[in-house]
Amino acid sequence: MPEAKVQPHWPAPYRGARNVISRVVIPGSKSVTNRALILASQSKSPSILRRPLVSRDSELMVDGLRALGISIDEIQDENEFYWKITPAPLHGNVAVDVGNAGTVMRFLPPFAALAKGDISFDGDPRSHERPLGPVIKALEDLGISISHEGRYSLPMILHGKGEIPGGELHIDASASSQFLSALLLVAPSMKNGLIARHVGSTLPSMPHIEMTVEMLRDFGAEVIVDTASHTWSVHAGNLLGKNLVIEPDLSNAAPFLSMAMVCGGGITIADWPTKTTQPGDQLREILTRMGAKVELNDNGLTVNGNGQISGIDIDLQDVGELTPSIAALAALANSPSHLRGIGHLRLHETDRLAALTREINSLGGNVREEESSLHITPAPLHAGIFHTYDDHRLATAGAVIGLVTQGIEVENIATTRKTLPDFPGLWSSILQ
Repeated sequence: MPEAKVQPHWPAPYRGARNVISRVVIPGSKSVTNRALILASQSKSPSILRRPLVSRDSELMVDGLRALGISIDEIQDENEFYWKITPAPLHGNVAVDVGNAGTVMRFLPPFAALAKGDISFDGDPRSHERPLGPVIKALEDLGISISHEGRYSLPMILHGKGEIPGGELHIDASASSQFLSALLLVAPSMKNGLIARHVGSTLPSMPHIEMTVEMLRDFGAEVIVDTASHTWSVHAGNLLGKNLVIEPDLSNAAPFLSMAMVCGGGITIADWPTKTTQPGDQLREILTRMGAKVELNDNGLTVNGNGQISGIDIDLQDVGELTPSIAALAALANSPSHLRGIGHLRLHETDRLAALTREINSLGGNVREEESSLHITPAPLHAGIFHTYDDHRLATAGAVIGLVTQGIEVENIATTRKTLPDFPGLWSSILQ
């Protein structure tokens, strides 16, 4: 049997202080795509998802839903590509691969509990280390039997009964807002609906919970939010299929917008929404504070920069996914930065705080990590290998640093396919 080929390191394109001017079309949002897939699969009529993200994470979600009995047709007409989702009775006795996708490993088990039969869940080795306990415990509290050998993590086998009773539930979602979203997304299909109360410390990524609530309402669910008591109530009821256009993934825009700040010039992201629940929309304020000129109009969102980057002191708790790109900019800034409120990032695809500290410092940088923060003092950087730890956002951060640091090689650039179908090709085409 031939040996597996080792992928060579990707030489990050070097640009230096030469302006970059380009208009970029970013693929659809992973967060919106995978939530829409779960909601469409529960609806009483078919849905059309236009401009969906086609990447490893969304493909894993599609494969899991198909395994459970949902019909998802990929349609390419003369003008666009879209998915048609046709709900159907669910069945068990299947295996689901979650890869290392947080939305898949957390959103699919509650949905699968609506099926009859055993459904086994497993994924990449890192998925065994990522927290899943609050979702498992919540399902057990709702009467669902799950075999996990006391680990409260993957791999596991869910023993579906064909229904979820619902009712009142206490859940600690302080490690990931996805724990709460996972239950809310399926709540309309629970026999008695759901009243979920968060009982832990501060919730991270509140915009993602707001996204879940808004999308539930778009599909016809009745949702009541009591922010004072951290309680979300979802009534049982039928969802209706939607004809939905998926927004571009605003978080994935971060490294591309960084081009204008690092090299100078202007980058426009097409189709930037004027109103959105995506956390990435906060890039407008963040990049302005770091010295960019930002404008939103009918052409999209344009960021203009002159190569001079200001350091920033900021709490990123609600927008933690932007941290790797902000850290890369901070390493190239002209004053120190302090990125706070990001302790939950230690539980993502990798420990992002430790990884960013290790990789930037290995290039000559000066990053000091604390339990929930990074303190970055700019220093001259040099050539080297930027390791990614199978984390797509680490890979794009390495590409940003490589714009003005000669000799950066990004290990396993293919991991960007998690949310961007061809990041290396798109990145290089802008710099030509």
